Amino acid sequence: MQTTKEILAHNVESILDSLPDGVFISDAQGTSLRVNRIYEQLTGLTQAQIEGKNVRSLVEDGFFDCILNPEIVRTGKPTTRVQRLKNGKRIVLSGFPVFDAQGKLRLVITLARDVTLLAQMQKQLAAQTSLIEQINDQLAYVTKGAKDNTPVYQSQAMANVIKMAKQFATTDATVLILGETGAGKDVLARYIHSLSERSQKIMVKVDCGGISESLIESELFGYMPGAFTGASSKGKAGYFEIAAGGTVFLDEIGELPLTLQTRLLRVLQDNEIVRLGSSIAKKIDLRVIAATNRDLEACVEEGSFRRDLFYRLNVASLKIPSLRERKEDIPLLAKHYLTLYTTKYRKKMAFMDVSLDLLAAYKWPGNVRELQNLVHSLVISLDGPIISPNDLPQTIAHLQNQPHYSEDILTAKRPLREIMADLERDFLQKAIEVHGSVQRVAELFHINRTTIFRKLKGKSDNNRELDE
Repeated sequence: MQTTKEILAHNVESILDSLPDGVFISDAQGTSLRVNRIYEQLTGLTQAQIEGKNVRSLVEDGFFDCILNPEIVRTGKPTTRVQRLKNGKRIVLSGFPVFDAQGKLRLVITLARDVTLLAQMQKQLAAQTSLIEQINDQLAYVTKGAKDNTPVYQSQAMANVIKMAKQFATTDATVLILGETGAGKDVLARYIHSLSERSQKIMVKVDCGGISESLIESELFGYMPGAFTGASSKGKAGYFEIAAGGTVFLDEIGELPLTLQTRLLRVLQDNEIVRLGSSIAKKIDLRVIAATNRDLEACVEEGSFRRDLFYRLNVASLKIPSLRERKEDIPLLAKHYLTLYTTKYRKKMAFMDVSLDLLAAYKWPGNVRELQNLVHSLVISLDGPIISPNDLPQTIAHLQNQPHYSEDILTAKRPLREIMADLERDFLQKAIEVHGSVQRVAELFHINRTTIFRKLKGKSDNNRELDE
């Protein structure tokens, strides 16, 4: 029965011929001993041509221009070099020393690989890397843009807008959303995307007014390697490519420079983009939703916005009313954001009804965004569970002293005792809502449980105080 060594020795040629790389074996003196089948195919040199010849003489005869054997014998370390063959082909050589049991170098094994094959592999690797980067970019945008897509409203004005938005969402038409800053254009755009057939794909938001004019072209359309000073040597995909198959939301489209408006028109008309530094057009499949707080028609007349682009964008138009035009939504939005931030910061808080009335009376020049920021500020700055009028900013709290406030909210024609009873009942109801039980409220505010029940039912007792 053959030993393992005998089996290996008997099959060594078959083993060498089964390897995917070319193999060249020489001894410490540089004598050629063996090449495998792949080496013969790569170089055109056969075993018969080189067996027994010194590697130096093969160089002298012009078979190839360089060898690894002498360097590896001298250093005893592996090395790599590109070798040019007689026929002009270039191959990569990787040489390795082989030592005997006493540590003396006996053989040099040189592996050969076609540079052309390596280039193809590098190209495939680059394509895979580009795809991974694009996926990573998409995941980053998905993570960054992960928000609740459901608008919060109860006014008829917003109900009409939402109805139209649902109709537009079922199509693939370009949508133009108009409205003041902070009115909720971003939320409406995400809502339309979430209802569309592209909802499972990415939505990329581009702030056209927040990117410098010198960078916005490369950010939108991408660029080729070395397209400009400071450009990545690998190039970069733009927002349009990242959003392929999904939706691009161009916020503040009115801020887009005229030079880029022409290129955007090509995207909308021909579904093509050209990277910066390239002349090759690339087809893309995406939907565009645009938004602005500007009067685009006026911009067209003054020459700061292209007329043909305006007509192309204005296929399906929605106008979001300002928050002061839909006061019914203010208390609902305030409660929504309060729930959002108290959950985030692990707090329990509630608005008094009179506080909500004051919020509804305010004009909100910053619209929904201003309201959201105010609620956020209240949650992180207040300790108490109830948000009273005194906790609101002076610009809002002072409204309780204005005549229209007294008539609409406090009903000044009633006795002060009834007004105070309403305020107490409101406070206690909110406190129970926050803390979960009458007993807990009684302990926190040092008030008898019976008194709480009496005040909640609207019964008065002039001989008892709130802090009984």
